[in-house]
Amino acid sequence: MDRRSFFKKAGAAGAGAVAASALAAPAIAQENPKVNWRLTSSFPKGLDAIFDAATEIATSVSEATDGNFTIQVFAAGEIVPPLQAMDAVATGTVEMAHTCSYYYVGKDPAFALGTAIPFGLNARLTNSWFYQGGGNQLLNEFFAGHGVYALPAGNTGAQMGGWFRKEINTVDDLKGLKMRIAGLTGQVLEKLGVIPQQLAGSDVYPALEKGTIDATEFVGPYDDQKLGFYKVAKYYYYPAWWEGGPTVHAFFNLDKFNNLPKSYQRILNDACALANTNMLAKYDLRNAHALKQLVADGAVLRPFSQEILEASFNAAQELYASIMASNASFKTLYESQQALKRESYLWMQLAEYSFDTFMMLQQRAGKL
Repeated sequence: MDRRSFFKKAGAAGAGAVAASALAAPAIAQENPKVNWRLTSSFPKGLDAIFDAATEIATSVSEATDGNFTIQVFAAGEIVPPLQAMDAVATGTVEMAHTCSYYYVGKDPAFALGTAIPFGLNARLTNSWFYQGGGNQLLNEFFAGHGVYALPAGNTGAQMGGWFRKEINTVDDLKGLKMRIAGLTGQVLEKLGVIPQQLAGSDVYPALEKGTIDATEFVGPYDDQKLGFYKVAKYYYYPAWWEGGPTVHAFFNLDKFNNLPKSYQRILNDACALANTNMLAKYDLRNAHALKQLVADGAVLRPFSQEILEASFNAAQELYASIMASNASFKTLYESQQALKRESYLWMQLAEYSFDTFMMLQQRAGKL
């Protein structure tokens, strides 16, 4: 079944479709009104694996409505700065945005739980929480207080831990390190002596090159290769314990979304779900090749030591306990994710982990 057919059927189901012959022309027009929206992205066009999710949503929606519902996509900075995308939706400047919830932790730390937190959920568990574990409902109860509604619309999978100008072997090596990193992760690393830096994406490379900062993180091999960080900071660490499965959301102005026909709401829901699946699939496919090329170009892979991981985990738990003591929204969302994590890892270590470990050993032995 092609995408056009799939979304047309999904839209019809969402509207409680009836045979077209039974509807008068005015009724059809009423159920399929002309709607023109603008979407502002937090990402540049050059980072296509992320940016293209927004254009995929727009294409799916247009095809499913025979062009009656159109979404014009704008790259980061074309309408508003990238980290103000959700604000533009809340105020009605645009109807929709494609951005990360954790960009807005300055408003409330609970925003972090919409994307990823240190030692949070992996991509599989993130989707499980959103789609089956009540996460989407809980998160939108929180978002409603900010005038927006959101749907998962992308996931990068576990990210890399970033680029460092020197080796980081112990917790002491982190002390005084100037690293471009923000949000809750910056607060966790600050407990270990890191000096978090908040820089616009365009400023990161020159800051690394000049030594103004010592390290940066972004996404993973496919995007990092495009950004060229390996040329100025050769040590490439893994994993990003702060982003085990980060979600990118489609944000909608709450009133605008609620005023759409139910069929259009359903089409948006299904278009975002497809974009969510496609983004993860793209990164899973492209990261492997990009990683090989980065190593060939001089990147030096290094794992974070167990000492650093343990110290970071403990610092994160201290931070969460402090936030939950005064933030009911964070507490509700965090405890919901923790409950799923505790149960799911019992299962995943039995089946997923043992299967994947065996297959990885076969790959290393050259048997695949």
